[in-house]
Amino acid sequence: MASKQYRVMVFPWLAFGHMIPSLELSIKLAAKGIKVSFISTPRNLRRLPTVPGHLTTNLKLMEMILPSVDGLPDNCEATVDLQVDQIQFLKKASDSLQAEMERVMLEDLPDMVLFDLIHCWIPETCSKFGVPSAFFSPFPASTLAFIGPSEELKVPKWRTRPEDFTVKPEWFPFQSSLAFRPDEAPIIFRNYSRIATTIVGCDFVAVRSCREYEGHYINLLEQLYHKPVLPVGLLPPVLPENKDEHHQSLVFVGFGSEYKMPLEQVHELAHGIELSNLSFIWVLRKPRELDISELLPTEFLARTSDRGIVYLGWAPQTQILAHPVIGGCLFHSGWGSIVESLSLGHPQILMPMISDQGLNAKVLVEKGIGLEVPRSKDGSCYRDAIAKSMRVVMVEKEGQELRRQAAEMRAVFGNQDLHDDYIEEFIRYIVNFKKHSTST
Repeated sequence: MASKQYRVMVFPWLAFGHMIPSLELSIKLAAKGIKVSFISTPRNLRRLPTVPGHLTTNLKLMEMILPSVDGLPDNCEATVDLQVDQIQFLKKASDSLQAEMERVMLEDLPDMVLFDLIHCWIPETCSKFGVPSAFFSPFPASTLAFIGPSEELKVPKWRTRPEDFTVKPEWFPFQSSLAFRPDEAPIIFRNYSRIATTIVGCDFVAVRSCREYEGHYINLLEQLYHKPVLPVGLLPPVLPENKDEHHQSLVFVGFGSEYKMPLEQVHELAHGIELSNLSFIWVLRKPRELDISELLPTEFLARTSDRGIVYLGWAPQTQILAHPVIGGCLFHSGWGSIVESLSLGHPQILMPMISDQGLNAKVLVEKGIGLEVPRSKDGSCYRDAIAKSMRVVMVEKEGQELRRQAAEMRAVFGNQDLHDDYIEEFIRYIVNFKKHSTST
């Protein structure tokens, strides 16, 4: 439907929770005839999913070499490679790519650049060449709306203390339970200058979302940002139609690649899984320094061998979730995992850990499609609460309505035609935006 001459550069932040949805969007655009240059570092490109062979003409992977920066270990090109206190050095190295980005754009000028919030210098670079830029958010609109308008981010008026993040924002005109827990707030209370610069500098915003799920947040975000906010759809995986309602007995347990769960929490989670007496598949990230005998409670594997499997390291999450034996998910409330699991109608047992996960969990609970595991005041989750939450969501009468509503969400999250329409609408917008820009 679009001219094959239209060219887009995509430059996501160096975290897999950002790179993967950006690549998924790139694949969707390439399939519609858009020429896409997807930019990342060599090691990251090798670790990303393979681009379908028939799209390699339209989708080009471009390497940018990350410069050496004091404090950044060798061969560490993504947040998953680093400890939390080292990510600042990755940001610094990424900022140093501005001159290289200018050189690449000068050699092959795109019609538009889609970038991520950490790369807040992209709009300035694009303006030098008269190229529009759009901030593509892998986060849902609800998260961005909670973070707030650029004016509040630059000079806080309403949020001057961590506890101000534990209540509904002043700018929400509707009822909402969206807020961080008290134990999350001190981590969130930080400098948002990059986000503010991104919001002010970009020409418009694209979000991985849809109006059927959070239309009121998308509308609010446009009001807060004073510029267009375009949902590109949820970018759900294409999954086989193999759902068998009679076999949904296993819980999928996984907390993503980014979060490094403390050993004591791993043990408490294991005890909770065991106490639930439910069958499970647990994808567990093993720290290099620990042996399997230290990672799990003594004899845990032996005691649960008849009803559980533990994968250490990476596992094909999408394929596991699509298996007809999976009936629910115990996970971290990452937006990408939510999209995958709800595209199959799985009910959600929620243990948010970092970033926007707590906000995602609040929305799911508000909509009646998820149950958050209760915590202590310091944010810890204990085995009894984990086990009870698992049983409520999976088998008990108390969770029957939740299971029903989660199953109904498959009609939204798993609707390929619906989300294809969002991609079509997005392409029409960017092509017309470029035409308008060049004619004025």
